[in-house]
Amino acid sequence: MKRFLALFLAMLMALSLVACGGGGDTQDAGDTGDDTQGAEETASTELNIYMWQQYISDQLVKDFEEANNCTVNISYMSDNADAVTKLTSGGGEEYDLIMTCDAYMESLIAGGYVEKLDLTQVPNSSNINTAYWSAPEYSVPYLGNYIYVVYNTETCPIEITCYNDLIDPALKGQISSIDGARNLFPIALIALGYDPNSEVESEIAEAYEWLVKYNENVVAYGAAEQNLTNGTASVALTYDGNASWAMSELGENNTLAVAPFTDDAVQLGFDLYVMPTGAKHADLAYKFLDYICDPEAMAKNLEEFPYFCPNDAAVAAAPESYRNDPSKNFDYKENVFFQEDVGDALTIYNDYYQKLKVGE
Repeated sequence: MKRFLALFLAMLMALSLVACGGGGDTQDAGDTGDDTQGAEETASTELNIYMWQQYISDQLVKDFEEANNCTVNISYMSDNADAVTKLTSGGGEEYDLIMTCDAYMESLIAGGYVEKLDLTQVPNSSNINTAYWSAPEYSVPYLGNYIYVVYNTETCPIEITCYNDLIDPALKGQISSIDGARNLFPIALIALGYDPNSEVESEIAEAYEWLVKYNENVVAYGAAEQNLTNGTASVALTYDGNASWAMSELGENNTLAVAPFTDDAVQLGFDLYVMPTGAKHADLAYKFLDYICDPEAMAKNLEEFPYFCPNDAAVAAAPESYRNDPSKNFDYKENVFFQEDVGDALTIYNDYYQKLKVGE
């Protein structure tokens, strides 16, 4: 119990713990209105969702509203700590679905913060590849993100085949990077030959020293696609969806490619929808979960948000531009690691991460 509480305390204190999803500025959806679910047999007409911004098609949401004669209210989080805060402080009072990361499911389930799902009410969930279900009784996978290195084949000054190449002084001021303790420390740990989910403080401390060198080469954290397309950076540690946007924007002039790693594993993370304990509009939440698992609906969503998709039927239904996307063109798709629950060690990560951010 002590380990569990310490984990959540650490997560709630994290200010920049972006774990496995893209996001934007925090934006409130405004007043979600009164609970419209009257008697038990009365269908809900309102659905409240908490998730990443710029991560779902407006048309998909509109089509769902029209098909179910309902209103969908979406509020946005700025990092995964926000979602954990909502879930651990009675999220069901405000929301019917909350997006979180696969790394935290073990503790969320243990704490009783998420409802056990009846997947017979989500028949389209059978379209999701069984390899990508981290907690099938409590969550439904939405989209995944490869976190890898993309580089400009014409302007990058060195060849990049491993994480250690990212601390080469030749790349000073050349890297655009995603942020967050659980995104940065794993690449340093792998570069040093350690487990990317290490709970050993001495190894995390070594990773911090590695990241100090990495930080010297970073020109900007965030906005990787813009920095790659406007020439601000020649290298980016980013999500596959962001790489796709950058490559698409460059079009016929694209000179970006996924770095050809030979040995180092890349992170594959998943964003999941969970139903917080006490959710008021479960009936409509189940309908929404089933809708986003519909192959045609998700295929259209992928046109706008071309991240890794665990829904095999949706990928098959997606346009060739998605299936042949150059951001998905790399040979080591099986050489991946997943974030795991690191327990009390999360406070160690946060301490060193904050130290890295203030430049001590």
